Amino acid sequence: MENKSFKEELDDFRKELKDIAKRIKATKENKAKDEVDGIEDRGEELANLTLAYRHLEDASMRIGKTLQALAGGESVYDNNAVGTPEK
Repeated sequence: MENKSFKEELDDFRKELKDIAKRIKATKENKAKDEVDGIEDRGEELANLTLAYRHLEDASMRIGKTLQALAGGESVYDNNAVGTPEK
């Protein structure tokens, strides 16, 4: 296991959160196109996927705020919580 700096660890966490959030959003969009089988509660499914996505957005933003604090308070990171981490 390599020794990563605190910043590198946070950058990695943020990238992973963004990737998972993108997958959840795509899954939700695909599920919304499927036919309902008469048993499932489609609204509840989609609502919970939306909440999961939003929580990941928030987690990514919080890590971004940690990185901002690490840099002395000046934001050099993206404004879109699930956007590309390179911006």
